[in-house]
Amino acid sequence: MKENSCVILKKENRVLTITLNRPDALNAFNNDQYDGAGDALSSAATDDNIAVVIITGAGRAFTAGQDLDEMANPRKHNDGKRHGFPYFIDTLASFPKPIIAAVNGMGVGIGLTMLPHCDFVLISETARLKAPFPTLGVTVEAGNSFLLPERVGWANAAHILYTAEWVDADKAVEIGLAWKKTSAEQLMPEADKLATQIAAMPITSLVHTKNLVLAPRLDAIKAARKLETAAFVELVGAPANREAIQAFKEKRPTDFTNLPDQ
Repeated sequence: MKENSCVILKKENRVLTITLNRPDALNAFNNDQYDGAGDALSSAATDDNIAVVIITGAGRAFTAGQDLDEMANPRKHNDGKRHGFPYFIDTLASFPKPIIAAVNGMGVGIGLTMLPHCDFVLISETARLKAPFPTLGVTVEAGNSFLLPERVGWANAAHILYTAEWVDADKAVEIGLAWKKTSAEQLMPEADKLATQIAAMPITSLVHTKNLVLAPRLDAIKAARKLETAAFVELVGAPANREAIQAFKEKRPTDFTNLPDQ
């Protein structure tokens, strides 16, 4: 199982814990972190000694979402392999074993949209979640145009996606985005306890159960992601997105009221 500096892997008692490890950047996803997490999930999918995966973050954040420097200057690869966001989401969406998200701090962008792909979401009482896509001049990702309304209901999904407001831990549990709230100190002990309980079950039973639960949704997720990708291609680099990134770099509020033509 490959490891890079952007993820920390711990394997114990048939449980793999993946810790996103860019704490100085609030665990914002750059290409290396996407690839490290994707590689870990890909290996765990076929590892007969791993039954459950926990995903959490190092430091005070779960993840601050997409690294905006890499959004402005995407890395190019010529090795014929899948990389970055598509690789990570493909692997996460089709992962055949139970996944527990242990949300230890703020989760922005992918820090929210990865959660409907997880079987359990435990959230620290100090954590907050946000889908900032309209403030970045882009739109929803990771199949969440389908998954989020399915998970939390249309009105709650619309509020999250249109307003880009923060969702605190209590609200996340209330609407079903998270399964359980814990204290900050008890988050990982609770996640480990749940993972250990599940990992005691036969892996074959867990895999068949997850496949049966997941199968009816796969085509809908695939269709949603295809439409989302087309929208992203249109919006990334467009005036609203350029304004959002420039405002971030200049540490000023965005102004979407007088954008140039495409």
